[in-house]
Formats: sequence, structure tokens, C-alpha cells
Amino acid sequence: MRRYVLRAQPSGKLTPICEEIANPEAGAGEVLVAMKAASLNYRDLLVTSGNMGGDGIVPLSDGAGEVIAVGEGVAKFQVGDRVALTFFNEWDDGPFDMLYHRAARGGSSDGVMAEFVAAKANGVVKIPDHLSDVEAACLPCAALTAWQALFERGQPFGEGQSLLCLGTGGVSVCALQMATAAGGEVIITSSSDEKLERAKELGAAHTINYKSVPDWDQQAWGLTNKRGVNHVMEVGGPGTFEKSMKAVGAGGTISMIGVLTGFDPSPAGLFPLVSKAVNLHGIYVGSHAMFERMNAFLAEHQIKPIVDRVFPFGELTAAYDYLESGSHFGKVVVEIG
Repeated sequence: MRRYVLRAQPSGKLTPICEEIANPEAGAGEVLVAMKAASLNYRDLLVTSGNMGGDGIVPLSDGAGEVIAVGEGVAKFQVGDRVALTFFNEWDDGPFDMLYHRAARGGSSDGVMAEFVAAKANGVVKIPDHLSDVEAACLPCAALTAWQALFERGQPFGEGQSLLCLGTGGVSVCALQMATAAGGEVIITSSSDEKLERAKELGAAHTINYKSVPDWDQQAWGLTNKRGVNHVMEVGGPGTFEKSMKAVGAGGTISMIGVLTGFDPSPAGLFPLVSKAVNLHGIYVGSHAMFERMNAFLAEHQIKPIVDRVFPFGELTAAYDYLESGSHFGKVVVEIG
């Protein structure tokens, strides 16, 4: 079979190299999946930067395919089932444990950018019938991150509540779709008016161009009658966190998800978290059980992830470059099968 493996370069960065190896087999307690598609996340760019390890591993955490063999002791799946792989191999249910880091696909363990993947039976989930393979490949990281932030941690997001989404990447667009389906009101930011128009088509109640409106936090505050939003999907990190604290309302929630502006400490003082009694949650994807609950919600509301562009198997490097350009709206996908 063909697969990609990350190899260290003299620059210190990692480059995906395509190689041929023997096909894997489904061992006891495993299923063998013929991969159909895989999607990219910002995390994948961090991995190839060489700052997060990853030398010698198969890249990408998010993929979907079809079960073609079932190992001994597996009763939940059968040949022909369409499945997506979980981000964490070992997080079945319950609270997060630091031990789960050792089995994070595409980072500390092999990912999904291969024609066939042997996976533990509790490391895959059946995908909703209304989704294509390409759409299902977008679920394991971005969609599940949005789901955990909105519905699993603290008070679940619900009808009449407001959500502020930063940017129009995979997590933010998934959050927009889910929050709208739940009856919420979504405010979303972008530097592109064209992307903001697309966000409106998906149900965004208000849009803010953060380049033409640098004080987007104040505009979001005003749009909520100066009460602040109930929930912020904070994907920016230190460069946006202060404004997120200003935009959130009393008793609201900030879901800390991304580091698009880097890893440096935030220059902001943290007292607004106290004065507003804000809930600050660190969100790291989700468990197998969360994935199944999310899929039921997606099926109920017939939600489909937004796919910006699909690349062929041989153009993985071009897919990385496109993601890094920031031109995408939603998800970037690579077809495998």
C-alpha cells in the first residue's frame, strides 16, 4: 500500500514522503479500514514545523473509510461499515487523562494518511449515512472539538444563547453550524467579506470584518445589548484572548481551543475572568463517546461539514500549503481511495 511518512529535513522541519509498504492486517480487537479521505487541521502545520515531534510517523489525525476486515473478538463492526477514526486511540469516555497524549493520531502516533489503517475497534465510529466519505473525514478533530466546547463541557449551549466564533476555519465553521441548529445566535469574524457572506448563508446572525473593525470585541458587545456573548470559540490564542474576555458576558464561557497567534503568554490581565465569573475551558478534541453523541446530533439535524477544497492523494504537500495560506473556508481534504 501507499502511505505518507513525515521525515525530518536539515531545516528541522518535517516533510511528508510517500512510500510503499505491505498492507496491514486486522489483529485481535481491530478492524482494517480502507481509507477514503483525510482532512487537515492547523495542528498538522504545527507538527510539520518540527516543534511537536512527529518524525517518522504517518501524518493527519482525521480520516474516514470502509471496514474491509474484522479481527477476532470484534462484534460491533462488520465488513462494509463506513467509519471515521477517532483522534485519540485510547480515550473511550470520561474525563481527559494526560496518558491519552501518547496515542494522538498524526502527532505522537501514526495518523491516517495511508491507503489502509488497522485500528482498535474502540478507535473508530460509524459515520452518519447522510455524509459522504469526504465530509465524514472532517469530523474527528475540528467537528468534535466544536461539539465538546458547545455541548459537553459545563452548561450545554442552547436555544436563545449567543456564540462568538473567531475566523472561518474548520472548528469555527462547525461551531457555527451546530450552534445555529441548536437555536443559538452566532456572531462570526473574518478578514474576508466574501467569507463572511458565506457564513451568513450558513446561518450567522452577525458578521464582523476584524480588519476593518479592529475593535471587534466592542462590536460584539454592542450586538448583545452590552451584555456580552454567552460563549466564545477562542481559536486565536494570545493575540485574541484579551478581546475574547471583553466580548464574553457575565457567567459566560470561553472555550480555549487554538493558538493561531502563537504560543507566547497573553499580554492581557486575567481579572475580567474573575469580575465576570467567566468559565474558561481548555478543549482538546474529545472522546469516543462524545464522537458518537455528536454523530447522532449531526444526523438529527442533517448537518454536513463545509469542505473548501479537495486534493488528490499525490498532492498532500499542496494541501498543506493551501491550508497554511489561510484561503480556506471550512475544511481542506485529501482523497485517498
